[in-house]
Amino acid sequence: MHSPASLDSPISPEELRPLRRPMVVGGVAGFVVGATLIGVLWGVSDAHAGANDDAVAACAALDRSGDLPVTVEGDGKVVGVTILGDGLVSRVSAARDLAAAAAAANPNYQELADHIDSVARMVISLHFNDMSGHWHFEQAQQICARI
Repeated sequence: MHSPASLDSPISPEELRPLRRPMVVGGVAGFVVGATLIGVLWGVSDAHAGANDDAVAACAALDRSGDLPVTVEGDGKVVGVTILGDGLVSRVSAARDLAAAAAAANPNYQELADHIDSVARMVISLHFNDMSGHWHFEQAQQICARI
């Protein structure tokens, strides 16, 4: 049996090289574009969803901390020491950490994180006569009501 002439003639490497280049370039370009799109979609969907979850959890922890003790009257006189509710320091600290995580993932939560951080500093230091800390607590509650 005799094979056709086209199969008998070998193709030189110089003739094959131009055929491979477009396929390799196309494959690499497709990989880069696909990986970029997947990365962008994954980053956008995950980061903002996680930030919202963290902000909601921060608000829940702040809400469960209850009312903050007030140790001064309207004229600034200290009225005494107030016994802290169970878990107040832990819950406010957790709210601060969650709000900071939310703000790191989504800058829209930075204001909430700043207010809760001010509340946490007041609570951890046990300076409940700091009226700005109470103001920050109210501001954080108002932001939480909108989330």
